Amino acid sequence: MLTISRLAATAGVTVRTVRHYHHVGLLPEPERDASGYRRYSAQAVVDLIRIRTLADAGVPLARIDALLHAQPAEFAATVTDIDAELQRKIDQLTEYRRRITDLDSGERLVLPPEVVAILDRMRGLGVGERRVRLERDAWILMQALDPHVMPQRIRDKNAGLDDPETLRLYLACDQSVDWDPDDPRLDQLIDDLDAWEIKHEQDDSRPGYVKLVSCRISEASPAWQRIVDALAHRAKRRLAAGHDS
Repeated sequence: MLTISRLAATAGVTVRTVRHYHHVGLLPEPERDASGYRRYSAQAVVDLIRIRTLADAGVPLARIDALLHAQPAEFAATVTDIDAELQRKIDQLTEYRRRITDLDSGERLVLPPEVVAILDRMRGLGVGERRVRLERDAWILMQALDPHVMPQRIRDKNAGLDDPETLRLYLACDQSVDWDPDDPRLDQLIDDLDAWEIKHEQDDSRPGYVKLVSCRISEASPAWQRIVDALAHRAKRRLAAGHDS
């Protein structure tokens, strides 16, 4: 025979929980013995474990009482229903975990797989996470404001990453993020980028979101601010020279 504390410990609950089950009528409370203690039988342990298991599974206490007095077939059918409900909750939580994992990177929630693959490819090539996040924001803006150009931009981006010279300049820009704006290495990088733009005949009538992205790039690094400003100044000067000629 067990005391209430031993009963609670055996079933893995607290004494307070046992007394609550007494109070709501789930577990019969034995009479006190001659020494003034309530003594519990092995059957009480079994009943308490069944109550605890059902309660932990989310079964309301009012329903547990009926189950404890149900016929074996009825009890088995109810347990099957409870198991199905638990599996539904497990599946739901699994989906929540997947979505939370997606939130960690952000892009998978809002961008197509082809763009996510580009961002992952950039990481694999050694591009820093700061630049990858800026790239992600550019794609999000493009998808929201100019979605019809997405397929061509995806092809262009992959082609650029395939091109050794374009990739070299891209990585050089990424590495310059923490350079001092007066670092002499920026002079050569600006010259190289300007030559690349001239070679590839960049269109000056770019969509509005490109200006937003340029602002964000500039804000991210003083060195990048100098690069953006210098390239914009050179492009403007070439345009004016073209009009004068």
